Amino acid sequence: MSDLPRKAVTRTAKLAALPLGFAGRATWGLGKRIGGRSAEIVARELQQRTADQLFKVLGELKGGAMKFGQALSVFESALPEEVAGPYRAALTRLQEAAPPMPTRTVHTVLAERLGADWRELFEEFEDKPAAAASIGQVHRAVWHDGREVAVKVQYPGAGEALLSDLTQLSRFARLLGPLIPGMDVKPLITELRDRVSEELDYGLEAEAQRAHAEEFAGDPDVVVPAVVHQSEQVLVTEWMDGVPLSEVIADGTPEQRDRAGQLLARFLFSGPARTGLLHADPHPGNFRLLPGPAGADGDGDGEPGGDAGSWRLGVLDFGTVDRLPGGLPQTIGTCLRMALAGEADRVYELLRAEGFVKESVALDPDAVLDYLLPIIEPAEVEAFGFTRGWMRAQAARIADPRSPAYQLGKRLNLPPSYLLIHRVTLSTIGVLCQLGATVRLRDELAAWLPGFVGPEA
Repeated sequence: MSDLPRKAVTRTAKLAALPLGFAGRATWGLGKRIGGRSAEIVARELQQRTADQLFKVLGELKGGAMKFGQALSVFESALPEEVAGPYRAALTRLQEAAPPMPTRTVHTVLAERLGADWRELFEEFEDKPAAAASIGQVHRAVWHDGREVAVKVQYPGAGEALLSDLTQLSRFARLLGPLIPGMDVKPLITELRDRVSEELDYGLEAEAQRAHAEEFAGDPDVVVPAVVHQSEQVLVTEWMDGVPLSEVIADGTPEQRDRAGQLLARFLFSGPARTGLLHADPHPGNFRLLPGPAGADGDGDGEPGGDAGSWRLGVLDFGTVDRLPGGLPQTIGTCLRMALAGEADRVYELLRAEGFVKESVALDPDAVLDYLLPIIEPAEVEAFGFTRGWMRAQAARIADPRSPAYQLGKRLNLPPSYLLIHRVTLSTIGVLCQLGATVRLRDELAAWLPGFVGPEA
């Protein structure tokens, strides 16, 4: 499809067909097993067919369907390896592209929002989109002052599509749950739905991007393009080249992976401390790797190369942010520090006070600490190697109904104010595991996370 399907009935029909397709493939699989083929081979074929249908539909519909797919894609590393293979390609396709909308639609939006003489604002404008995502697509252009720019144009009807998709997806969230072991999909969909109005507001996005661009101007590690112009449904920012993080995940050297991972962790924790905002859409399509200042890679091609230690992280898409005026909550750092020190009773008291353990629930402090320690292992050591195997082990431990961690996790509570922080942190860890990066996470926590370094330090 080349345009955003706008009629709710059309979109709903496509999404509603997914559970029927899943059921049909299950019946097909049963027939194959009766026919004598091994259950393992049949299961793999079923997974491949399911992934192909699910993400083909999500990518075509864009809107909330694709937004959900992108949010889900960063958790690919939690899948068991025998399952991950069939899903991996379909999931990662959603991180970079979607079918474009027609040129005439783009021109109509630009004329409505920038004026009938919109072409006079640009020295050049490329009709073919450079990238297409969940609610808008990006065109490369040259602004009237000679600057290369990215022109983000929102799909007509994007708001209706987002709400319709996410409402429909929530109705069969239970069927989607097995895609990512240990993760409850329904709260993810609910949280994405709650953010719809913010993501559609390019004024808010421009404000968040300006704050980051000003704070990180001249930073040796992080680059944020400046905002050039903003109006309803159109956002113009400086163009940024670079290597998509997805390419580093696919083909990067160990040194490149480690540098990318370190920069990602640094941005995750330094952003709230420096801007009071948390970038809340950390899928790989929103990050680029750039050469160091003044082309520090030394080859003059504008692409990262040579010494990976000179790379910088380019950050895109500030449509979803969490507003944290005081930075990340000090409770997180304090609780993390106490847990690493083995102070089970103090950790439990703090979790109860903050609402992670409801007043009506009584838990064993030592059991709570045992639940937390494997998850916070990356903060305990000087450098931690994030791997898909480690992520899968954590997911399996929490998802197995026979596991004490599963039983305890069901009794914990996630306060609403921590929901987005929790998702962003998990998503970032998922990307680090996709990278297979070795990261000095403890250094970033000590530098940027309030409460992690105690008063005695």
